Amino acid sequence: MRTATATRPARNDRENEDFVAASSSTVVLLDGVGTPVGSDSGCKHGVAWYARTLGTELLRRATDDVHDDMRAVLAESIKTVADLHSRTCDLGHPGTPSATVIVTRGSAERLEYLVLADSVLLLQGSEGITVVTDDREARVGQRYRESMDALHSGSPAHVAAHRQYVETLRQFRNRSGGFWVASVDPSAAQEAIVGQHPLSGLEAVVMLSDGASRLVDRFEQASWSDLIALARQDSPDAILERVRRLEAEDPAGDRWPRGKASDDATVAYLAGLRPILCAPSVDVRHASDS
Repeated sequence: MRTATATRPARNDRENEDFVAASSSTVVLLDGVGTPVGSDSGCKHGVAWYARTLGTELLRRATDDVHDDMRAVLAESIKTVADLHSRTCDLGHPGTPSATVIVTRGSAERLEYLVLADSVLLLQGSEGITVVTDDREARVGQRYRESMDALHSGSPAHVAAHRQYVETLRQFRNRSGGFWVASVDPSAAQEAIVGQHPLSGLEAVVMLSDGASRLVDRFEQASWSDLIALARQDSPDAILERVRRLEAEDPAGDRWPRGKASDDATVAYLAGLRPILCAPSVDVRHASDS
C-alpha cells in the first residue's frame, strides 16, 4: 500500500490545525475545530496541539491494538488526551478544543474505517465510489448561517457573525439532536461511522478535511471521481492547489459563501491496493445511515 499526503494551513502566518500521519497499516486525519477571533477555548495549548496530540495517540493505538474495535480505540485516545490537560485547562469550557476524525486501518484482507464529524472518506472500488461522511453538523448549522453567508468574508461584520455562528453551534456539540466530534467525552466515539471494505475490491482511498473537500461539496468545481483522478495522476497537493486558486478567485465569498475564506486543507491518498480503474457511480453514506 502506498500513502501520499499533503496539508496546508489556511494562512502562512497561522498554525495548521489539521493533522495527518501514517504507519505501515494505519492512516489518521484530523481537522481541529478552530477558535474564532474574539472567542476563547479555556485551553492553554490550543486546537493545533489537540489535533496533533490526539492524532498521534490514535495512530499509535490503532496500529498497535490491531484487534481492538475502532470506536474503542478512539474512545481510549480521547480519554488519554483529556487526562493530559485536565489539570491545566478548563475542559468544561464550551469551546474546549475538538477535532473531526478519519482513521483507516488495513490488514491482509480488509480495510477498516472510522469517520467522526464532517471530514470525508472516499472508497473507490470496481463498482463505484462510496462517500462516507457525517453531515450532522452541516444540518444543524444550516439553520444558523444565513446572516453570516450574506456578508463579505473577512469584513468586520462577517468576522463577528462567524464568531456568533461558532459559539451558537457549541450548544449542539456532543449531544443528542446535535452533532459529535472528538473532544473530552470518550462516549462521542460511539457516534462515529465505522465499516470495512475487502481489499480485493478496493482500488484507492482518499481522506479529506473539509478544507480540501470543498472543491467538490461547496465549490462544486469537480466530482469525487475527478478529485480521485487528480490525486492519482498528479498528487494530493494538486487538489489543495486547485482549492487555493478557487478561494483566491472569490475572496469575499460572493460566489461561494463560507465561514472561512480559506481553511486548513489536508488530503491523504492510499493506492497500490489493486490496479486503479474508472468508477462509474457514487454511493453516499451519512451518519444516519450507519
